[in-house]
Amino acid sequence: MNHKHTYDKNGKQLCCNQAEQINFVENTLLTKKHEETACCTTDEHLAKADHVHSNSDNNILNLFLPAIISLILLIIAIVLDNIFPQTWFKGWLRIAWYILAYIPVGFPVLKEAIQNIRKGELFSEFLLMSIATIGAFAIGEYPEAVAVMLFYTIGEVFQMLAIKRAKVNIQTLLDQRPDEVTILQNNEAKIINSKCVNIGDIIQLRVGEKLGLDGELLSDNASFNTAALTGESKPDTKLKGETVLAGMINLNKIAQIKVTTAYSDSKLSKILKMVQQATTQKAPTELFIRKFAKIYTPIVVLLAILICILPYLFVANYEFSQWLYRSLIFLVISCPCALVISIPLGYFGGIGAASKNGILFKGSNFLDNIATIQNVVVDKTGTMTEGIFKVQEVNIKPEFNKEQILHYVNTLESKSTHPVATAIQNLVGKIDNTILCEDVEEISGYGLKATVNSKELIVGNCKLLDKFSIPYDVDQTSIVYTLIAIAYDKRFAGYLTIADSIKEDAQMTIVELKEMGVQTTMLSGDKNTVVQFVAQKLGIANAFGDLLPEDKVNKIKEIIARNETVAFVGDGVNDAPVIALSNVGIAMGGLGSDAAIETADVVIQDDKPSKIPLAIKIGKQTKKIVLQNILMAFFVKGIVLLLGAGGLATMWEAVFADVGVALLAILNAIRIQKMNFAN
Repeated sequence: MNHKHTYDKNGKQLCCNQAEQINFVENTLLTKKHEETACCTTDEHLAKADHVHSNSDNNILNLFLPAIISLILLIIAIVLDNIFPQTWFKGWLRIAWYILAYIPVGFPVLKEAIQNIRKGELFSEFLLMSIATIGAFAIGEYPEAVAVMLFYTIGEVFQMLAIKRAKVNIQTLLDQRPDEVTILQNNEAKIINSKCVNIGDIIQLRVGEKLGLDGELLSDNASFNTAALTGESKPDTKLKGETVLAGMINLNKIAQIKVTTAYSDSKLSKILKMVQQATTQKAPTELFIRKFAKIYTPIVVLLAILICILPYLFVANYEFSQWLYRSLIFLVISCPCALVISIPLGYFGGIGAASKNGILFKGSNFLDNIATIQNVVVDKTGTMTEGIFKVQEVNIKPEFNKEQILHYVNTLESKSTHPVATAIQNLVGKIDNTILCEDVEEISGYGLKATVNSKELIVGNCKLLDKFSIPYDVDQTSIVYTLIAIAYDKRFAGYLTIADSIKEDAQMTIVELKEMGVQTTMLSGDKNTVVQFVAQKLGIANAFGDLLPEDKVNKIKEIIARNETVAFVGDGVNDAPVIALSNVGIAMGGLGSDAAIETADVVIQDDKPSKIPLAIKIGKQTKKIVLQNILMAFFVKGIVLLLGAGGLATMWEAVFADVGVALLAILNAIRIQKMNFAN
């Protein structure tokens, strides 16, 4: 099926080709609302947004009214045919009446067929429908000709409604970012466009308002509804200095937020961009069906011609009108509507269902890929654990000033975004700004190095000390917790131990994956004893610690070499290479680094590992629905094609095989949006 009527921002009627309607709806939904120039007025924003949302309703109305008119005229004609068959309702009056009933629904299809031919697209469903219905008029099958176009248009109405329903879950994302915010300038509140806010500006957020940009909470504390970003319904209390994100709703009191990220770089902006780009990544099934339709349509036209002409050579009592009727039936049946629209709609529904559950797929091809995953490889910190560390032990050698070394370490760690930095700051307190920290270098997989008060300071794992040939006297096997080694002025100064807690749904995640027949593996740069301890608690048999980023890459390559499809789940900058290498890369979107999120194919917004098996379930169900639609369409059409060619099916059966199967496929495709995958 295809919607023929779309409108630009000036109300001008546009046309779009076969299978492009969903892209049109998605792109309208996801780009029009945000394409305004910066600093528009509120009225301009509202007018443009309202226009976008009304386009879909206008399209439905423009299809529905012609269908109603045509249906009424057709019913009147059929009634007159049965009451006055041989009296006044005959001849040119009867033909004119049926033509009048045909025009509202048939003219747009004829027009589209002609426009496609002008563009060089000779064979399309519009051409098939046009030939079939004009031919039906030529042999006197007027009611059938009108019915074909009528039911085709009704099918389009249902299709538009299905697409509108499918986009609702994604639409909610667009409603989370307000166009305007209130900022404080010289202690006065001023309402400005969100795009005009600068980093460092102070936003005043009233109760019930949504935050427009990412920032740092300046108030002592505030409670936020984060459902738009995380899917979590319970309020999230933030303390002074903590990060708050665009899309969060202030719940209890006026809060002040210092803007830390530009409008276009906010977490929510990136989420919207991901969803928008998802429409460009097509699944192999979609791409195959589109190519198939281009080959299939001319073959069908040729077969229809042969059905009409060849019997002349073999049938004794050949009647041209009889065999022409059969060929026209063949054309109507063969329209690939059910395949061309229900398949992308199925994937669109899957993306919508996933976003409703806080999972963002960057393309329908990743829905296909995740359905075939055999091994889920997970990082430990921030993925299966909370990523919130607490210092368990401080062991500084007597020859060093313990308080001074801790302040040095705190200053250096403040240059890093690693969770260890937070744990040390919670222990030490405020950063000493009198400490001179220069030449900071983050050594991936090892730790940090810098010059502090003109002397070298190294903070990281023991491999970092080995790298710089600094001897140390620590028995790592006797320490269960993560060890942070410290060296100052080329000498081993001591160590800290930190611990992280396992996420409450982590163990359930591993159980669900095992029940689905999916293996699990844990790879981590953390200390091996810690990794084995966590893996044992979770029930993960294959776990490896003390890994550098290149070691993780090699482990993934080993799994892929066994012909296993693999998904890697991580959240850090170090995870980006393995996320890119995997068949499906999954990033934790809440605490995850920008590099991991942008590299990933799937983003879990609320950082819950239980969303991993949920994503696989959605992928499997989407693929199942798409396959059902393909098999159903081919099966029904195949049977009716044979019956039509043999003269055992009428145009009415042909209409069912075309429009009826398309409607069934559409209804089947939108089932996924009603499914409860959480249970």
